This record gives sequence, C-alpha cells and structure tokens, in this order.
Amino acid sequence: MQKKIDLINGPVLSSLTRLAVPIMATSLIQMAYNMTDMIWIGRIGSSAVASVGAAGMYMWLSNGLAALAKMGGQVNVGHALGASNSEEAAEYASNALQLTLALGIIYGLVCIFGAKPLIHFFHLNQAQVIRDAIYYLEITCGLVLFSFLNQTFTGLFTAIGNSRPVFLATTTGLVVNIILDPVLIFGIGPFPVLRVTGAAIATVTAQMIVTVMFLIFAMKDTVLFQYVRYLKKPDLHHLKGIVRIGLPTSVQSMLFTGISMIIARLVAGYGDAAVAVQKVGSQIESISWMTADGFAAAVNSFTSQNHGAGKKRRIYQGYVSALKVVFVWGIFCTLLLICCPAPVFRIFITEKDVIPLGVDYLRILGVSQLFMSLEITTAGAFSGYGKTVPPSVISIVFTALRIPLALILVHTTLALNGIWWSITISSILKGVLLFVWFCIFMRREKIVHNRKEPVGGRFFR
Repeated sequence: MQKKIDLINGPVLSSLTRLAVPIMATSLIQMAYNMTDMIWIGRIGSSAVASVGAAGMYMWLSNGLAALAKMGGQVNVGHALGASNSEEAAEYASNALQLTLALGIIYGLVCIFGAKPLIHFFHLNQAQVIRDAIYYLEITCGLVLFSFLNQTFTGLFTAIGNSRPVFLATTTGLVVNIILDPVLIFGIGPFPVLRVTGAAIATVTAQMIVTVMFLIFAMKDTVLFQYVRYLKKPDLHHLKGIVRIGLPTSVQSMLFTGISMIIARLVAGYGDAAVAVQKVGSQIESISWMTADGFAAAVNSFTSQNHGAGKKRRIYQGYVSALKVVFVWGIFCTLLLICCPAPVFRIFITEKDVIPLGVDYLRILGVSQLFMSLEITTAGAFSGYGKTVPPSVISIVFTALRIPLALILVHTTLALNGIWWSITISSILKGVLLFVWFCIFMRREKIVHNRKEPVGGRFFR
C-alpha cells in the first residue's frame, strides 16, 4: 500500500494539496462525528448537552496528553524520512506507539476511579446531569486508549505522506457512529433507551473500529510500518527525541484545556443552559478550527520532510501557499457564524430560551475565526520545523489571559458575553503574534528565499 506523496520534489502546491485534501476531509468528518453526537443528544434536551459538555472536557484534556506521542512521533518520523533514513523513522514510530499505549492506559484508569470528583469540579446544578456526566466520563475516557492510538496512527501516516488511510478509517468510524447514536440513545429495536450512556457507547465502539482499520492499513504499508517492531523494548534515546518535540505541544494543549475548564466553570455560574450553549457553540465553531488543523497537519509533514532534506525554499513556499487557502477558509467561517447564527444553532438545540444565548456566542466567536486559522496553520509550520516551543508559549500566555479578562468583562454590561469576548480577543492576539514570530524566524533561518530563484519549475511571487 505504497501511496506516499513525494513532498520534497516536484510542484510545491500540488504536493501540499494532495496531502492536505484528505486530511481536511478527515477533519470535516471528525467534525461531523462530534456534531452527530450533539444533534442526537440535543434532542434529549439542554441538560443532556450540559452533562456531555462537562464530561467532554476531560476527553478534550486527554487529547493534549495524546499529542505528546503523536506530535513527537510525527515530526521525528518526517525528519528521518526526509533524510532517507527509514530505520530511524521506524524506531521513532515504534516508540511513539508504545508511549501511546502506556499513556492511554494510565489516563483511562485515572478517569474510571476518579470520575465523581472530576465531574464535581464543574458544580453542575441537577443530579441527573451529574449522573449522566459521570457515566459518559467513565466510558469515553475509561476506554480512551483507542482514541490515543488513532491519533498517533494519524500522525504517523501523515508523516509518510499517506493521508488516505486516515480518511478511510475516520469515515468508517463516522458511519458507525451515525448508525449507533440514535439506536443506543433512544432505544431503537431490541436496544434499551440509554440516553447519554448510549452516546458514549456509540463513540467508543466507533473508535475501536477505527483502531482496527489503522492496524490493517499498517500491516499493508511498505514505507514505514513494515519496519516497525511493536514489541521491541523501548529505546531511551528515541523516547527522549519524541518527548523533546512533543512535550511543548502536549503541555500547551493540556493547559489550554485546563484554562478552558476554568472558563467552563465560570460559564456554569450562569446555569446549565449556558453550559449547553458553550458545548454546542464550540462544536459549531469546530467547522473552522478542525479544518484549519487538518491543513496544518499537512503543512507540518511538508515542513518536516523538507527540513530533513535541507530544502528551505520549499518550506517557505509551502507555508505561503497554505496561508492563501486558510485565509479564504477563515473568511468563509467568519461570515457563516456572524451572518447565519440562528439557523445554524437551531440544528442542535431548539429550546427558545437557549437560542438567543447561542446566537450571541456564534457572532462573537465568529470575529476571531480567521485569526484562529492563522494561528493553527503557523503552529503546524513551526512544529514541522521541530520548533514546538514558540506556538506553545504564545498559546499558553494568551489563553491564560482569558481568565482575568473574562473576570473583568463579566462585571460589565456584557455579563455572560464577556466570557465569549475574552476568548475572541485572545484568539486574535495569538494569531497575529504567532504569525509575526514565524516571519522573524524565517528571516533568521534564511527560509525566505530570493524571489528570482525558481521553485518547483516556476517563479514564486
């Protein structure tokens, strides 16, 4: 199954696009995956959405831990393949998967045995909401190993320039989830009514199937996985290399989620309806950032392989080409959320007293979509180069700014909307500052090439 796209030779835009399109499609499918859950859960009511929103925070937190192995493995494998060192790439892949296994088991056990205190952190108001949140947490995070493995496999397949297995596996997971959600939530046929618990079981079952598909694709791969030794004793040198690259991104992601949990606790003070609005609104907003994240993954692999091959000019052109695409996408998402908030929000929750809150959320967050896409894409380029600290620093500092800013703005006439504005303002600042930082970095590293030099058979302007 050698479908590897050559990222270090030939036309830049063509290579980048061929890799990016399946990844972006995969991101859209993942977005649909999450939205499917929300659409069906929203039919139960805003209280069910609130329970999933609280428990889902810990699933979000787990993604930061998973990023340690995923990012460290993806970047190091890309560098090794760019330098034509397949054995080194396989070593990094083996250690990344072993690290993923260990982290997934540990996190799952913590969530199973600590579910009650973890949910009580949010100070939810209704007993039923609390019970549903605990059940959802125990199932989805207790079996989080499959999600962890899927993320690492995604990073490794992307690193070799083969995003097709990621697309196929994720699509299959979506189909399974779409079928199981209504069956298990509402009890269709011989199945009992499981409500929120049914949604959790549907999600985990789909994740298991995706993992099985990744294993099948890996068995057929001739570029990387045929050299991977899954049961080989972990190598300290390669583990250190993975942690060195992946740790800043992991810490950034986990702190981001931790800060978001504090924000969610502030939101909970305005009632369960406000919690539901944040959960649904963030799912709708994922239209923007998940697609940008998919394109950033392509930029990451493109940058890492060309860095390994010493081709700085292609890094520059790849980044600029990516920015053009992301700019158009960011503008589209901004217009969608600002101009059409009510009909979009009604897809998920139809309660009349909740819709105005949802409209405010989407319009305010819509302002920042272009800048958020800019931040995500630039972070992908930084990470592909092996420089994961700059995006982590920017993200941690300005995401943390949301807390004092929210505390100030909620005591103005903005009230709850002050929390949404704190998120938007920080996102704008992160996008602008990270872009400026990368421009400075490119000049210092002499990545910005002479305009007169041909790249990929044409002059870049």
